[in-house]
Formats: sequence, structure tokens, C-alpha cells
Amino acid sequence: MDFILLLKALILGIVEGLTEFLPISSTGHLILVGDLLHFNNERGKLFEIVIQSGAILAVCWEYRVRLLGVLFGLRHSAEARRFLLKLFIAFLPFAILGLLFGKAIKSHLFQPIPVALAFIVGAFVIIWAEKRSHKIRVESVDDMGILDAFKLGIAQTFALIPGTSRSGATIIGGLLFGLSRKAATEFSFFLAIPTLVVATLYQVYKERALLSVDDLGMWAVGFVSAFVSAFVCVRWLLRYISNHDFMAFAWYRIVFGLAIIGTWHFGWVDWSHP
Repeated sequence: MDFILLLKALILGIVEGLTEFLPISSTGHLILVGDLLHFNNERGKLFEIVIQSGAILAVCWEYRVRLLGVLFGLRHSAEARRFLLKLFIAFLPFAILGLLFGKAIKSHLFQPIPVALAFIVGAFVIIWAEKRSHKIRVESVDDMGILDAFKLGIAQTFALIPGTSRSGATIIGGLLFGLSRKAATEFSFFLAIPTLVVATLYQVYKERALLSVDDLGMWAVGFVSAFVSAFVCVRWLLRYISNHDFMAFAWYRIVFGLAIIGTWHFGWVDWSHP
């Protein structure tokens, strides 16, 4: 196995794990870093989808007690069934719009400059949301209603635009809809499980012709690095939101987006347009 390829897999796995659950867009970072590493062809794009499973596993492990409780409680627990229903309802809008418009979005927006612009626009949405007064009416995920879940599902659809951030859309949407930071963040974690699992399986099926035994080592490195970095990030974020807002992520998005646009404008980085 090519050492350089394994190094690229390691870097992209770490990027995926660190950015998947923060409001800074994992897809946007992977597009940009993949472009810099010259690993943005069809094989590279499939790899970026596959390593999401490492980040998913990190969330499943962190919440294994809750998830197993839901799984084994479906037959006799109305609360478990209600939790699963909320996830299903929140997942549906993303799935439907993704099937309808996913191909067109990938054709036109999966490029560095549109991603950079989405970073900046998303930052101002975060700033606006944080400047508003928060009236919390939902303290925990268990307190959420079916309508709350549906509204968060609508919010998640904005993440179809690369650079927007799936977690950012759901978390900030949750704040706007009256959820506490903890409830919005945790539901974003839970909603990531069906969303990313289905997206990964669908994309792997579509691109199955690109699957190769020779890539197993690359995938293993990316999977493990994504799992470890995502696990660390999830635990850190849960501690962080206990006494911080999301303004720091907004400023990061602005600086990052401007850096991409600036390097493109002055020709310092030859951003390609895959």
C-alpha cells in the first residue's frame, strides 16, 4: 500500500472526525482538504463517504446505553418507540430532498469557492441566532415533541448545501425553535446516525464499481482515525456547550471561508473545480 495514500487517508479521517459534529461542516472541510491533497476524484469522494461510518460509530459508542435501551425497549416502552418515531420524522425531509436534488447539488456546489461562501453565510446565521434572546421550552431530547423533530428535520435539509454543516443546521435550528443547547446538540448527534448510515450505504451502492480490495488498508486507516477523532470531539463538545455559546465557531467559519477565497483570488492556491 502506498504510504502517501495512507497518510492522506489518516489526514482526511481526522478531518472527518473533528468536523462531523461541530457546526463547521465536515463536507466542506473534506472537499477543501481533499482538493489540497489531490484526492478529490471519484475514488476520493467515495472514501470520504465511507469514513463517515467511523464518526457514526463514535456517537453510537458514546450513547450506547441510551441506544441499546431504545433498541431493547421497543416492544414494551412507549418512550422508546416515540424516540424512534422522532428520529424517523426528522430524517425524512433530508432523505426526500437529497434524493430529489442531491445530484444537481453535487454537480454545481461541491467546489471550493461555493463551499467557502457557504462557510461565511452560515457564520452570520450562527451570529444572528446567538444574538437573539433564547426562550428555552425544551430542556432535553425526551421533552421534544413530534413537531419539534419535524422542524429540526427541515433545518437539517439546509446541510445539503456543502459548507453549511449538518450539525450546525440542526443545532442552530434547535436554538431558534426553543431547545436548550444540550437538547439541540444531543438530538443532532442522534439524528446523524440514520442520516449518515443511509447516506453512506446509498453512496456505496451507487459507486460499487469503484470498490476494490486494494483500498481496504486506506479505508481502515480513515475509519479508525475518524472514529478516534470523532469520539474525542463529541465528548469535548458536550463539555464545551455547558458554559459556552457557538460564536467561536462562527468566527472560525468566517476566517476559514475568507482564507479560501483570498488564496483563490490571489492565486496562492490553485483550487481545482472537480
